[in-house]
Amino acid sequence: MSTRQTRSKLTDTVTAASIAHRFFVQGRAKLEIAQEFGISRFKVARILAAAQETGLVRVEFDLPVPIDLELSEAVRTGYRLRRVLVLNRAQSKAERPELRRRIGSLAADLLAETATADDVIGLSWARSVNAMADAVRTLPKCPVVQLCGVQAGMDMRDRSVETVGRLADISGGPAYPIYGPLVLPDRRTTEILRNQPGIAETFDQFRHLTKAVVSIGAWRPDESTVYDALGQPERDAIQERGATAEIAARLFDADGNAMSTGLAHHVLAIEHDQLRQIPEVIALGYTVPKARAIDAVLRSGVVTTLITDAQVADLLLQLVADRPLT
Repeated sequence: MSTRQTRSKLTDTVTAASIAHRFFVQGRAKLEIAQEFGISRFKVARILAAAQETGLVRVEFDLPVPIDLELSEAVRTGYRLRRVLVLNRAQSKAERPELRRRIGSLAADLLAETATADDVIGLSWARSVNAMADAVRTLPKCPVVQLCGVQAGMDMRDRSVETVGRLADISGGPAYPIYGPLVLPDRRTTEILRNQPGIAETFDQFRHLTKAVVSIGAWRPDESTVYDALGQPERDAIQERGATAEIAARLFDADGNAMSTGLAHHVLAIEHDQLRQIPEVIALGYTVPKARAIDAVLRSGVVTTLITDAQVADLLLQLVADRPLT
């Protein structure tokens, strides 16, 4: 290479670096930079683009929260969601209890930042929702509503009644619990309990909900509160009909369609249509065994925000690439 070419490359590089420094660091406008260097603003734009393409300028994000920005945006775009928070890969490498705590902590931060005094917040039972409630430190004064009944066999602190109470105590707003089991023996018993004054008052709040925090369950052992509450014959019958996922005791098939089964008549829970009417539904869905269930629920259109881990995000991108949303 000639001395002249070397000098040309050197001066071009220094000029590009100077222009990039003015634009990215000093925040100066392209037109102002163009006037200073005696070139057009279109040439400034070309120099800035080339500087990024050649690596002269590298854009890096140092987020103060453990979020994988690229994965979050890819999942959000693929499923047409309002917001997605994907725990970064380092934070996603944890045993399930710790992963649950981290997912719950993200949900707590999001709820605390977005909730207002005009909101009515609904909660479904889940250990991840409990973890969120434990992590919330502040909320505006607003009602907190239980979305479904209590699963049998739960430790007192883990029951949804207590979770709703804890969040309402932080908020200072009224609590609307459901003092009744999640699954009931028959339709008549369900109707009797739903008409009890305290439970009826809670159910009446469903039409006022503006936000809800729910967990996504898979129709398999230990991955769904409803599945675990039923006998094997009923579990098998529902699975044969195509049940894939569950939120707040309501079932979805693999395409995200709401399922109507005999189960719908003997659970104390919010209805499918009422879930769809909530403006903001924050869903907590994590761990690989739930990936297909999460995919199904996201296809339903019920969820607006997803909080998940990096391994699940990878699988979701594969699933939505294989079957893009129509």
